[in-house]
Amino acid sequence: MKLIATDLDGTLLNEANEISVENASAIRKAQQLGITVVIATGRSYEAALKPLADASLTCPIICLNGAQIYLENGELIRNIPLDKVACEKIIEACEKESVYVEAFTSHGGFSISREEFIRILVNIMKIHYPTLSTDTVNERMKQRFQDEKIEIIEDLNLIINNEDINIYKFLAFSLEDHDLENTRKQLEKNEDINITSSGHMNLEFNHPDANKGRALSIYADKLGIEMKNVMALGDNFNDYSMLQLAGLSVAMENGDPAIKELCDYTTKANTEHGVAFAIDKVLKALV
Repeated sequence: MKLIATDLDGTLLNEANEISVENASAIRKAQQLGITVVIATGRSYEAALKPLADASLTCPIICLNGAQIYLENGELIRNIPLDKVACEKIIEACEKESVYVEAFTSHGGFSISREEFIRILVNIMKIHYPTLSTDTVNERMKQRFQDEKIEIIEDLNLIINNEDINIYKFLAFSLEDHDLENTRKQLEKNEDINITSSGHMNLEFNHPDANKGRALSIYADKLGIEMKNVMALGDNFNDYSMLQLAGLSVAMENGDPAIKELCDYTTKANTEHGVAFAIDKVLKALV
């Protein structure tokens, strides 16, 4: 393997939204052996940087599901915004189903209700991490607004009508599966919109060319690396495109069953340093 791509949430990050010492150590070991490690995440660039900085790691970053690619030095080399008409359709569909939605743009993130986000995410966190206290969950939700720099505005259409703002991704949440499904059905035939999901109870909307697989292929080609020499790790459907193209695809034990079925190998869960386990296995094969 010459290139390793890893998702963040549910993959490299543990239940505390941190990169464990074990995972960080495995990444450094791979880098020391000349293997490039790239982060491929649905997060914004700024939000992806934080856990890396906390673990004293430096990596190139594919962010917003492939809408942007940043080199290790912070240089932006790919930028794929959504079409403005597509943005209008996404907002209209989400509003029709009363689905909470955020927009990620060239000027940061935007939402119309901080309280609604916290309410939904607290419930989701309780489902996935039942041992966490309510206070801990609430603090993490509030911290997330700071990490992503979410600005509250009256109407998301205000940013669509601003010619100085590019919109790269919409992230929709709901506690009701049928609301998300109805939202998907309204938009799934639109050729200007790619629909994925990064977890239970959410949908993500990007430009069709903004996906992790396409971005990873572009980055690998830039390095002169064939996809057969790429390992990709992920847990959910926004990882599907890169897992499908990678020479070695690795699913997390906590991943969606369909993702596990797709992948060549399933590693341990994100709460058990699964990325480190997979990287160490690959490095041993190289020795």
